[in-house]
Formats: sequence, C-alpha cells, structure tokens
Amino acid sequence: MDYRYGCVKGLVFAAAVACGVCASAAKKKAPPVPSGVPELMKTSGGRTVATVDEWEKIRRPEILKCFEENEFGIRPDSVADGRDVSFTVVSEKEVLGGRAVCKLVKAVYAGPYGKHGWQFSFVAPKGARNVPVFLLMDVGRGDGLSATDDFSQERWPAGDIVARGFATVYVFKEALAPDDKSARCVKGIFSAAESPGSRNGKSWATISAWAWGNSRIIDWLGKQPEADASRIAVVGHSRGGKTALWTGATDPRVALVCSVQSGCAGAKLNHIALPRSEHIEAITRNFPHWFCGDYRAKYAGKEFSMPFDQHWLAALIAPRLLVISSATEDVWAGPRGEWWTARLASPAWELYGRKGLVAESFPRADSPQQDGSVAYHVRTGRHSLVRYDWARYMDFAEKHGWKGMPPRD
Repeated sequence: MDYRYGCVKGLVFAAAVACGVCASAAKKKAPPVPSGVPELMKTSGGRTVATVDEWEKIRRPEILKCFEENEFGIRPDSVADGRDVSFTVVSEKEVLGGRAVCKLVKAVYAGPYGKHGWQFSFVAPKGARNVPVFLLMDVGRGDGLSATDDFSQERWPAGDIVARGFATVYVFKEALAPDDKSARCVKGIFSAAESPGSRNGKSWATISAWAWGNSRIIDWLGKQPEADASRIAVVGHSRGGKTALWTGATDPRVALVCSVQSGCAGAKLNHIALPRSEHIEAITRNFPHWFCGDYRAKYAGKEFSMPFDQHWLAALIAPRLLVISSATEDVWAGPRGEWWTARLASPAWELYGRKGLVAESFPRADSPQQDGSVAYHVRTGRHSLVRYDWARYMDFAEKHGWKGMPPRD
C-alpha cells in the first residue's frame, strides 16, 4: 500500500510513523500470484518439501525428469558424459591491442554413427590465471564465423568482458546442430550420436544438443589455467536463453545462468494471461525441432492445465546464481511472465538459506533487481542481447564475489 496517495486511514498512518516507518518508503502491495500455478515445493506424491535433502534427493530429480521427458527430450547414452570428445587448439593469437589472447579450438565428437566437429573461440586477458568465464552460445543470424573476429559487437562484447578482467567463450549454434526444422534433428551432432530410426516422442532435440555442446566446452575450460572452473557463467538470448537454462539445469558446474528474453518454453510462466506473448502451440508449430515431440503433442494450447511450469525449470539452478532479463518492447517473450518465473522459483534458494528474487513487484525499465541470488531486469529496447545486458550480468557476478584480472597495459 502506498501511503503517499492517501490510501491508508489516519490511524494506520500514525501507527506506521510511530514505528519509525516513513510513509513514502512503505512497500507497494505485492501483485496477486497468477492462479493455478503448479506447486514447486510439493512432490508428485503430495509431500511438502521442507529441507535441502528432500529437494536434492526427491523433488529436484522429479523436476529434471519432467523436463527431460516432456520438453527438451532424453539424451541417448552415447552422449551421456562427453567422454568421446577431443579438443585441439587450432590457433592462438593476441587480440584487442595485445590486451588479450584468443584461442580457436576445435572439438570432435566420435560417436557410434560417425564424427562431428565444431569450433569455438576462447578469449582471456593476457597472462590470465584462474579468472571467471562467460560462455555465449550465439543464436544470431548468419554463419557465426565473422563474430569471432569482432570483439566490439553488441551481442558478444568480448572487449568489454576482458576489460573487467573476465574471460569469454563464443560458439555459434549451427556448429552443434542446425537451427532448421526441416533437418528433423538428424544432422549435426545427431547424425553422429544416434540412428534416425531410433527417435521417438521423448528423444532429445536441438536445444538439448546445444546445451550438451556448452557442457563439452566446460569440460575443456576445466583444464585451462586461465579459467576459474568454479565460476563459469552460461549466457544465451532467445532460444539461446532456453539453452542456457537447460545447460544450468543439467550441468552443476555452471555457477551462473543468464537467460536473456527466453520467453515461451524458457523463462516465461505458462500459467499467466499474456495473450500478446508466444505460447506453446505457436512455438512448437514454428520450431518443432527445439523440443521433444511430446511437448507439442501433450501441451500445445494447454498452458493453463499443464501440470508443470517454467519456474520449476528455473528452480533447478538453485542454489547457484540466476539472472532472467527482458526488454520493454519484447512483448512476444512476455516480460511479466519471466519476472513471475524468477519470483516463483525463489523458494528453492530459500531452502539453502539464501535469498531468491528480492522484489515485491515488477520493476521499472532499466532498474535491475539484484539483491538476491536470483536477479531480474527489464531494459528499454527490443528483442536483442546488448551491452547493457552484459554489463548487468557482470555487475551481478561481481556482487557475488567474482573477481577478474584487469588487463595489463
């Protein structure tokens, strides 16, 4: 309730002042929780989750299995642990005026049905040792190759990242699996990992393949002296934001997930009336290759009756760090639905004695909410990943003790 507008009777106002609470600083009334949202802290058997042990041994595995079987698909045993991936540094050179070193790395997966190779770039401050890393799976248009030579672009400002003492990785989505529904999840990494005839409604799909690729890069980072393997952030925009969430959910080595305007099937709550935002029927019709077949078959047009929702996915990141971000003009991604996911996932962090999203209401544009282990911001602008977003992710990391190595002159 906002006292400034005379919404509280005199006696209540006087009591507030007597308690030392300034009327102008009183909190606004929290918005009502969307109706029908599936409960996060209740097991499939109806048991309320009250401890970390119950979460980690019962509830979290249930939720992970739910998203494997109903949204992103189950990965085949042939890619389960990445043991069949090898890495070679193809080239190494100084960049950014000698302030950083860029390594071009080739990864090769030797699967039961053939080999598949892909490349990624690793940029670190010159002389770096044990610095945090921001990994971007880029879903921008184009071939993705020119981006590795442009360190000042908005969607991957490697120069800005290095200037704050961090390292960064760039990999293009098409390197792992084509973003093409006509490919039907049989090209790229899929062609080496499984027989096309073995696929069914629960088989892994493109987002899961991209997330798997992120994890393989993390394998490599864990062996590099420049990288702090305990402080790896995965960043993704749009479909890449869905990929970042699934990477963090399936790989506990990810210390920070930055989900950027990931919208439907990513960070946007389904049980909320946002008719101008994307919904499951539309996304699975236009991009069926991102998800397992059962996602469309079972849940298209059924957002308000489905038994799970995206705050469950976000909660799989707990107790690690999570940022969800939106843009004011990106109504298709449903910013308020993304904020609600951050809010409703927060009890998972509270089990660990940590704060989730510390916010009572949806924020003003360009006013980040970063006081807990879950952060949210909505910036002015459209559907894109820009420097403002990157700066806020690095701010958040630094609030939680991430320290880089300032580049040498």
